[in-house]
Amino acid sequence: MNQFIEQAMKQLNLDEGEFALILSKAVAGGELEDENEPEEWITQRLLPNTVFIGKDDYARMCINALKILSNVAATDYGSSRQRDMGQLWADMMRGYLGEIAFLKFLEKWNVKARLDHEKRTLEDYLPMDIHEVQFDGVPPRPPKLRISVKTTKWNGIWLDIPGGQFNHSDIHVLVKVGVGRDHLFAFFKEISVFRDKILKIGEEAGSLTKAESARLYDALPSFKEIPAYITGFAKRDLPYSDLPYVGKKGRKNYTITGWNGPIRPGDLEEIKRREKIDGKIQFTGIGEFSHDQGYLFNTGTLLWQKEEWDRVVSSM
Repeated sequence: MNQFIEQAMKQLNLDEGEFALILSKAVAGGELEDENEPEEWITQRLLPNTVFIGKDDYARMCINALKILSNVAATDYGSSRQRDMGQLWADMMRGYLGEIAFLKFLEKWNVKARLDHEKRTLEDYLPMDIHEVQFDGVPPRPPKLRISVKTTKWNGIWLDIPGGQFNHSDIHVLVKVGVGRDHLFAFFKEISVFRDKILKIGEEAGSLTKAESARLYDALPSFKEIPAYITGFAKRDLPYSDLPYVGKKGRKNYTITGWNGPIRPGDLEEIKRREKIDGKIQFTGIGEFSHDQGYLFNTGTLLWQKEEWDRVVSSM
């Protein structure tokens, strides 16, 4: 590993495995051509567009998600898969962490923004996630642009906007947040939920010895600042074409590696016809989506340069 990569890992507070995943998904998403030559992508795109979420912001999003947990359906959008409250809470928090990361990103332009996480229905949240902005010397006001923030993990390479949601917002932002399945456990360890409550009760009940309790505690993940990569955005008012795909043909199947615009019922069948495919049409990194109506973008098609963000901020 070269010194440049090691320095970038240190700046982002990532281990070698996490950074390798980020690079491989940048290639898969079309942001980067060759993961062996990532220097330009790292210096121009990844580092300038990454912010960090600390314990206080994490705690705020944790509580905000808990406040509305009982008002959110437990089924995944577009499927019947049920999630228990713990999983639903963690999933909601991941989305909220993406939103707070975008607010921290706006601070680079001296913009203070506010989210609205009051208890309400899903439909109330569709148009915009940013409810108030404040520029230097100006009182807070609603933004002139409707901005929606979508969140994914490091391995996400698609901005997927199902149904009619795309036309409800002017700007659709994608944020990759560096949390795995254990982020709540790490936070609970940080605030002594395990040491002072759960493990202590286990010791008092005779289920654990002090040595076993210590080993369990040490095995739990520790909380650290969470990197969040503001991957880019899609604009509602750009002219998008039909069937905006790129891909590669295998012996039997066809893999879509890029998409930049609307996806409609029948599109995949039309691709099969065009490409003369007898097998399946699959999307790289995910296989298939739970819907066939909406807008879809691979991360390489998103707008991300500072000049483009400057225009967004000036229009807010």
